Amino acid sequence: MSVKVVESQQELEDAYLVRKIVFVDEQQVPVEEEIDQFEDDAAHFIMYHEGKPIGAGRFRVLDGIGKVERICVLKEARKHGAGKAIMDSIETYAADQGIHKLKLNAQTHAIPFYEKIGFEVVSDEFLDAGIPHKTMVKKM
Repeated sequence: MSVKVVESQQELEDAYLVRKIVFVDEQQVPVEEEIDQFEDDAAHFIMYHEGKPIGAGRFRVLDGIGKVERICVLKEARKHGAGKAIMDSIETYAADQGIHKLKLNAQTHAIPFYEKIGFEVVSDEFLDAGIPHKTMVKKM
């Protein structure tokens, strides 16, 4: 498995494909909510395994805080360290940008994963695209 910052149109399309499979097809998020107005302002990440895109994520900087978004892994690739590898790459990228705090909105079922890698819940539950979430932060 390898994770990289998206550098080409093909890599971006691969990231969008993974996001579409996970969020739109699997979780029934409307495509117009999944692909949004912040795509051009974000750094995108893509994970490949044996040449096939299997994971993706997005990162933006808002008011000096790194915002981690759209973390997803194809169902068949879950539970093998793919999500952690994507998060490690994003954290390294953020640190290289001088970012010392990360924020994300985690689907509630994913909170234990994010807690294991150092994030803490800082909000009550809320709905995003009809899915329960909580905001989490990590100081780096």
